[in-house]
Amino acid sequence: MVEDAYLFLAGNASRWPGTPLALVGELECLGIPAVLGWFGAQGVDAADPSVRVVPPEQAGLIPQDAERLPVPLSPDELERVRHAGATDAVALVEEELLAFRDAEENRDDLMRRALAAGVPVQRIVELSGVDTDTLSDLAGRGPESR
Repeated sequence: MVEDAYLFLAGNASRWPGTPLALVGELECLGIPAVLGWFGAQGVDAADPSVRVVPPEQAGLIPQDAERLPVPLSPDELERVRHAGATDAVALVEEELLAFRDAEENRDDLMRRALAAGVPVQRIVELSGVDTDTLSDLAGRGPESR
């Protein structure tokens, strides 16, 4: 298991952070007693659109007064949560970064596109295995310097 993600209740506001749990799909933690008890205490279930999930790095986005519960996720589940919550542009580039692990074709172009799309440097490093010094070098060089 990795760091805890968080389930929380979004309430009635339409612009809450996080991803509706229903968009992520089945998570192993949804069957554990603590989560089932939390659902019962809140009067919701996993299909309720007010139940949101955020990865650990986005826990600070949860409003202070929101009901929340830390939940353990496997690495694969955590990737699904991150992917489901990403914008289309970020999700597309993140998929390419994952594929990059096995192939280094067009590496520099892919890294520049990821940076330009707004994927955080630490996330690019995590997905691609490229070190931060290499990314810094690429960010400083434009395509014309190749």
